[in-house]
Amino acid sequence: MLRIWQAECAENALKKYQLNQQHFFCQATPAAGKTVLAAEVASRLLEADMIDLVLCFSPSLTVSDGIKRTFSRVLDCTFNGGLGSIGQSLTYQSIQFLNDEFWEALQNHRVFVVFDEIHHCSGSEIENANVWGQQVLTKIQDLATYTLALSGTPWRSDSLPIVMGEYTNPEGQLQVDYQYTLKQAIADNVCRMPKIVLVDNEHLTLTSNEKVESFSSIFEMIKETKTSYQSVLHNRDAMEYLLGLGCQKLKEVRAQSPKAGGLVVASSVEHAKTIQKILSQKYAQTVSIVTYRHEEPIAEIERYRQNDAQWIVSVGMISEGTDIPRLQVCCHMSSVKTELYFRQVLGRILRVNGILNQQAWLFTFAEQSLIEFSERIEQDIPESCMFAKMKDKIDPD
Repeated sequence: MLRIWQAECAENALKKYQLNQQHFFCQATPAAGKTVLAAEVASRLLEADMIDLVLCFSPSLTVSDGIKRTFSRVLDCTFNGGLGSIGQSLTYQSIQFLNDEFWEALQNHRVFVVFDEIHHCSGSEIENANVWGQQVLTKIQDLATYTLALSGTPWRSDSLPIVMGEYTNPEGQLQVDYQYTLKQAIADNVCRMPKIVLVDNEHLTLTSNEKVESFSSIFEMIKETKTSYQSVLHNRDAMEYLLGLGCQKLKEVRAQSPKAGGLVVASSVEHAKTIQKILSQKYAQTVSIVTYRHEEPIAEIERYRQNDAQWIVSVGMISEGTDIPRLQVCCHMSSVKTELYFRQVLGRILRVNGILNQQAWLFTFAEQSLIEFSERIEQDIPESCMFAKMKDKIDPD
């Protein structure tokens, strides 16, 4: 059964296509169910005999695999591009490797193209587009009978225009055909209410060249010294404190929801390995780890999705689009400090899964950018942001 927003958005898209307008842009908060929406639109277009085939493009193999599963279920058919298949789920990266026969075959069919997380593709013209944007503009835009562009975070860190997006003049505001915000999703019980905990310390000490300095916050220490945020993330005491908060909260959540899980977003492969050791050795937690250096990360994510292990530690593998509804706690320990990435990570713990306990907790350090991002979320969702003071000194030497 569709959620109210999904049914409404699907209806709006069909009306626009029936008026011979080719493109539809939907911005819906992470975890709202954009893939199910896209599959529903495809189903209705097929039922109305307005298309023959469906192509979906997304930014990673993990997300692409999730789209394949959802479309197969909703359309009740295979979705692997094979003989008799009604469509296929691919990554943006794969576009440049598809041969001429692939594109020639599509020219003889009416094709519905879904662009998931379209903000990864930038450029309004070929000259100013990134690699993925160029592929969309040159190979897909004119080929598609209809397109559906989806984004949970509809902006780019480099401020370049998003492919398929329309902007107001002179303000440059992105115009979308349908918008579904996190505030609306929480009110509709579609997403969990986030609780963001910003960890700081009023008694920080920094030792260098036998000189000891004291600071009243992480922000003050970074601002007044050459200390980097990376050094805080890798400080053993700080890591153990933040992970300890996450473990305690996950224990509380699992008292009601035994299969609830936690996600740690690490800054590097070595960082992830250290975090894995802290969780397993100091806090006696069951831990999975997925990074680009590990074999079969997609299979490992799928195993974690199905089992009841407490934590999964990731480097860039579960930041966007990955559907693991049992995730309810997150420790954001990445060195990436953009609002786009912050909201994508937060979205991993917001997906409602039908259980009684729907808490969602994100723990991170009180770095200035992360404070600002959290405050902007709190403007829309009061009481979502809070500070926690580290009880013990940390010494980022």
